[in-house]
Amino acid sequence: MMGRAATALGAAVVSVVGLRALGDRAADRLLDAPRLAPGEAALTDRIDALGGEVVRFRSRDGLRLGGRWIPADAADEDWAPESHEAILLLHGYSGSIAPDLVEYGPFLRRTANVLGIDFRGHGESDAGPSTFGMLEVEDIAGALAWLGERGIRRVAFVGTSMGAMAAITSVAILGDGSLTAADTEADPTRAETDPPRPRIVGVVADSAAPEVEIPVANRLARPFRRFIAARAFDAAARRLGADPRETEPVRVVGLVEPVPLLLIHGQADTTVPLADGRRLAAAAGPSAEHWTVPGAGHSASHAVAGQDYERRVTDHLRVAFRTARDDDLRGEGRDL
Repeated sequence: MMGRAATALGAAVVSVVGLRALGDRAADRLLDAPRLAPGEAALTDRIDALGGEVVRFRSRDGLRLGGRWIPADAADEDWAPESHEAILLLHGYSGSIAPDLVEYGPFLRRTANVLGIDFRGHGESDAGPSTFGMLEVEDIAGALAWLGERGIRRVAFVGTSMGAMAAITSVAILGDGSLTAADTEADPTRAETDPPRPRIVGVVADSAAPEVEIPVANRLARPFRRFIAARAFDAAARRLGADPRETEPVRVVGLVEPVPLLLIHGQADTTVPLADGRRLAAAAGPSAEHWTVPGAGHSASHAVAGQDYERRVTDHLRVAFRTARDDDLRGEGRDL
């Protein structure tokens, strides 16, 4: 009997060790996203056609990040972009910002200037782990500082997939910038971020997952996917000294209000199923809008809905900017 007990104990120890090893291997892949997506090299001409300039800046924790600044194009008769406004474009897991600039830049710039950034560990930015929002907040804080130095006073976020998750998390953690004292970090940062902080006036979050484990699990082609994803984040938390699950969107999305939030979700999304998108929408405040795109997969709503997508996103952003402009005029005691 003692022999059977010892055998069972030994098997349990092996099982625990095996699970930890499995989690460590999964964490390796999770934290180390591919810098470039397939086919990005072919986008050079289309990126150059957008014009603008390549930019370099530092994250709030000191990493060197790359990006591209695209000036607004006042092509619409019913809208006049302002030089003090910008849209921060945030990409998904793996690859640089280039594909998103090519896809979304041409219509976003008709509303405001556009800054697209490479998150840490992606594109031209310094190496760093991908954390689905937790550390990407530091990159977004650095981008806001760079925008402040350039004279930008109002900014909206547009993010897809991981970028959408990071956008939601950033507003919750950094604040919208309307209360300077409340939005200031208690501890000093390693990077200098002294310029006036732009106010975050609106967010478009396309294909955001409520929990960070969901998109990871649904990309695994093996049994017990959610269990393996959880072990991967356990291992990642040990390495990072903090758990990305603590700041995942479903936990913090309620703090985004009163910043207007447009959640977009593809009805055919298998990476973040529609039911999960609806859970995130239910957790958001009453100022959030949830738009479901029939037939669209993960981060494919623009490709499917085309002009309708551009109209909805543009309307959301312009209402947000217009409202913020009016608020600023009231604050200055001027007539609207």
